[in-house]
Amino acid sequence: MAIAETATTSALSDYCLDVARRAQAASAELAVVPSALKNAWLRRSAVALRERFADIQSANALDLAAAPGYGLTDAAIDRLKLTQKTVDGMARALEEITALADPIGETIEGSVRPNGLEIRKVRVPLGVVFFIYESRPNVTVDAAAICVKSGNAVILRGGKEALHSNTLLAEILAATAREIGIPADAVQLVNTTDRDAVGYFLKLDKYVSVAIPRGGESLIRRVAAEARMPVIKHFDGNCHVYVDVTADLEMAETITVNSKCHRLGVCNAAESLLVHRDVATKFLPQVAAALTAQGIELRGCPATRKLVPTAKEATEADFAAEYLGPIISVKVVDSLDEAIVHVNQYGSHHTDAIVTGDLAAAREFTARVDSAAVMVNASTRFNDGGEFGLGAEIGISTDKFHARGPCGLKELTSYKYVVYGTGQVRQ
Repeated sequence: MAIAETATTSALSDYCLDVARRAQAASAELAVVPSALKNAWLRRSAVALRERFADIQSANALDLAAAPGYGLTDAAIDRLKLTQKTVDGMARALEEITALADPIGETIEGSVRPNGLEIRKVRVPLGVVFFIYESRPNVTVDAAAICVKSGNAVILRGGKEALHSNTLLAEILAATAREIGIPADAVQLVNTTDRDAVGYFLKLDKYVSVAIPRGGESLIRRVAAEARMPVIKHFDGNCHVYVDVTADLEMAETITVNSKCHRLGVCNAAESLLVHRDVATKFLPQVAAALTAQGIELRGCPATRKLVPTAKEATEADFAAEYLGPIISVKVVDSLDEAIVHVNQYGSHHTDAIVTGDLAAAREFTARVDSAAVMVNASTRFNDGGEFGLGAEIGISTDKFHARGPCGLKELTSYKYVVYGTGQVRQ
């Protein structure tokens, strides 16, 4: 059911309700679909993507032609573009998901009561996922795959800049679902770019189990403010690297440069560097040279600027910033305790790292830093579903309920208690 951009408020509301109802009906069927059938759909979809590359490229060309009119940067246009390599990568991702264990039906724990009742805690799907995302059309395929494999129906709401690409990709996935015997409404794309549609879906908590926004901070804050159902999210990624007094300084330099420079515009890139005062004199000039060689601007505290004269003055806003670009804030701290306080005050509870040779310091840092992932002697860039061995992920959460960190198959499930008896009644 398509809907025009100029549709009335009533027509748009009815459309969103219809999509949500069909998704809920599909989720009830999908919850009992066996793993073999879901894997067959993933494999058939991978084949279909490769077979339909020419069609996908034609649809993508329409989006690329319109991209300058949306004010997309060169980097955003590059993420939007679908090539033979990227489409093959999407297909391979589907094939890789078939190798992941299906969480549905797993007994998480169990016990037998003195009266003979057998209690099982069993993993079940969440139900219907409303997934809102921007720009990258490959996310359409990834999100659909991870939702269906975990037994959930998904309502996909991509950005207007990728509408033609997303529409065709969703059609391919729905067609292969019908072919294999999976409910086609398990994968639906919202085929209007009217921003009001998001608001309507966020009110449909009777049908939608969870909302997952993936994009800019303004989008995520809107979803968090308007949603009547739970939201899995993170607002930003102000990630830290702290170089402790006992750190191997060569290792610290390598980790800092990788954390910051491996990819600038991602949520797990380091935006802040903390250095213990006792190693700052030796470490800061060398790491500053390495970062500057990569085109990174340093914004530092007074102690940093004495050691690195080219560094600009850091403000309070700098210490809290997610730059998503070639800037890093730097602060010299007097102790591990000061570093931890700084991370918890200015960080975004996403990913923070300590470089240290002291096991006690590592343990204190990991215990006290309140983040979804805490790294010891490793780059912040490892906070990723694939790197954690989860396979595909639908996003990274900094919440504490119900999922935290990379959200893979298990994070898109809940559980129920199943109780087996032999006629017991409560006395």
